[in-house]
Amino acid sequence: MAGAAGPGTGPGAAGGDGDDSLYPIAVLIDELRNEDVQLRLNSIKKLSTIALALGVERTRTELLPFLTDTIYDEDEVLLALAEQLGNFTGLVGGPDFAHCLLPPLESLATVEETVVRDKAVESLRQISQEHTPVALEAHFVPLVKRLASGDWFTSRTSACGLFSVCYPRASNAVKAEIRQHFRSLCSDDTPMVRRAAASKLGEFAKVLELDSVKSEIVPLFTNLASDEQDSVRLLAVEACVSIAQLLSQEDLEALVMPTLRQAAEDKSWRVRYMVADKFSELQKAVGPKITLNDLIPAFQNLLKDCEAEVRAAAAHKVKELCENLPAEGRETIIMNQILPFIKELVSDTNQHVKSALASVIMGLSTILGKENTIEHLLPLFLAQLKDECPEVRLNIISNLDCVNEVIGIRQLSQSLLPAIVELAEDAKWRVRLAIIEYMPLLAGQLGMEFFDEKLNSLCMAWLVDHVYAIREAATNNLMKLVQKFGTEWAQNTIVPKVLVMANDPNYLHRMTTLFCINVLSEACGQEITTKQMLPIVLKMAGDQVANVRFNVAKSLQKIGPILDTDALQEEVKPVLQKLGQDEDMDVKYFAQEAISAVAQRLRKLDCSAKASEEPSARGADKNHFLRPRGPGEDTGKAHRERAARAVSEEAVEAARLQTRPSKGPAHQLHGNTRDTLAQLEIAELVHFSQSGD
Repeated sequence: MAGAAGPGTGPGAAGGDGDDSLYPIAVLIDELRNEDVQLRLNSIKKLSTIALALGVERTRTELLPFLTDTIYDEDEVLLALAEQLGNFTGLVGGPDFAHCLLPPLESLATVEETVVRDKAVESLRQISQEHTPVALEAHFVPLVKRLASGDWFTSRTSACGLFSVCYPRASNAVKAEIRQHFRSLCSDDTPMVRRAAASKLGEFAKVLELDSVKSEIVPLFTNLASDEQDSVRLLAVEACVSIAQLLSQEDLEALVMPTLRQAAEDKSWRVRYMVADKFSELQKAVGPKITLNDLIPAFQNLLKDCEAEVRAAAAHKVKELCENLPAEGRETIIMNQILPFIKELVSDTNQHVKSALASVIMGLSTILGKENTIEHLLPLFLAQLKDECPEVRLNIISNLDCVNEVIGIRQLSQSLLPAIVELAEDAKWRVRLAIIEYMPLLAGQLGMEFFDEKLNSLCMAWLVDHVYAIREAATNNLMKLVQKFGTEWAQNTIVPKVLVMANDPNYLHRMTTLFCINVLSEACGQEITTKQMLPIVLKMAGDQVANVRFNVAKSLQKIGPILDTDALQEEVKPVLQKLGQDEDMDVKYFAQEAISAVAQRLRKLDCSAKASEEPSARGADKNHFLRPRGPGEDTGKAHRERAARAVSEEAVEAARLQTRPSKGPAHQLHGNTRDTLAQLEIAELVHFSQSGD
């Protein structure tokens, strides 16, 4: 680090006196000067370790001056330093010496990078609480004044965040000076400084006396709210919330509301957006009377603003606005003054506006009641449920439970079901795909009984759609529904309908049966898979279409881990052996893949079974090697079988390595691989015959 203190004068001398215990610390300190940024950063992050080793006195007299003199590093290093110093009070001797940390943080508060300044201000605010009132006026307040009157705007912006933490504990004379400095910053020539002052105006107002708020803060608020820079005016709107909470209704009406009305109609959409975004907070701050007289008309204008961003921000606040209205007369206000504007937004040209409204409009049903919901809100829900924007439809579907609580499932189904069915059968496959994705969510909202009665047939119809993407999405949809409603529901409702498709004349639909079994087996578990699904898969192994047969092999590989040993040995293995000799190369390839997976599964099951049986068997008869052999018993049979299995497995693996294609399935293999494929089949057959004895 250029310009760093020399080894003899800086803390790098820590290890120069022959004290070997401080050598690692000397290395860390030397890294603070290293040309490598990462090394300097690592050392900064270990600053507390260095300070602990040096002790509080040397930290104050050597380390902190060294850090203060070298504040011109990479931003990443300075950010880490600013963060570390905020927790350094205990390492410099406690609150009595907290002022020693101010010089390096003051330097960091003036650098050009914003995030470094913000972190330095955050640390200074933290340290200010550890100062005694005397130390605060002696050390901290002078620092704030220096920053507030600095030549560079960076120091003046940092000062804005420090007034509120030192003001409450200062004497009256000092308080007057602090207020004067803040007033100066609010009218600074640099827009960045005025922005910083506007952002801290509300925070500063909270610690001031009420008279000072009226006489000084309100005029500052008025000036900032009419600043030439819209970035300053919008921050003044945010401060308005804090100021409004401090004033009485009369003072609010006289001092604040004219400025707030002006902001709601500001020429800059960013200012109007801020008013819309903070509307609920403003509503709570000003109270019900001013809300009815001033804020409702302003909100109406925001809902029909020319800028879509403003309309979207206002639409987001519709529900909160209605909830915060006084209970007496709420329904009338909403129906007469809010709902007409909401109806216009339903058909807005901007999808973000419609989406924002859809996310909150359902909540109005609990406020307006059953009759108003049926008469006025349901038509709006239907219109949005048919909207071309998927996000609008999703927001309506995901909030159906709000309406369900008010008007009941029957009324809801009569109104919304036709729209859902219309979407489910839409000519555009992307629309059908969108409603499929929402179906699990819709099922959770409407319940199992309603789903079985009204929507189950739709889900099954999608499985035979002519578009593959729809069939695939419908398959995944079934798995999500089983996870929501449970395996018993699946066994009684879904699985039988899926298995019937195995006899469909269209081979694509027969393949869909296999795809469904692949996903349902995971959700349904071993019993249902073994008893209901496995027989259908095995039967389809004789299908006349090769695509179906190789998908049978893939399905058997997929459900293999779910099945038990008996099913794998007695039912799956023979079918895979037969498919392994199929005339179609693809069927052969995927059958061999499945054979390998099933064999591995059987080995694992066999090992786990032996591990659980051997201790008990040997424990029951410690001399089992010496006992007489029973009639017909061959103690060497199991040994021979294991040896044969090991040989066959080696042959299988060798053949697999030779026949495995570099890319794609078996149809990419060339003629010279036929011999090795034959070896593979023979080896597998040997393996199965030995293990099946």
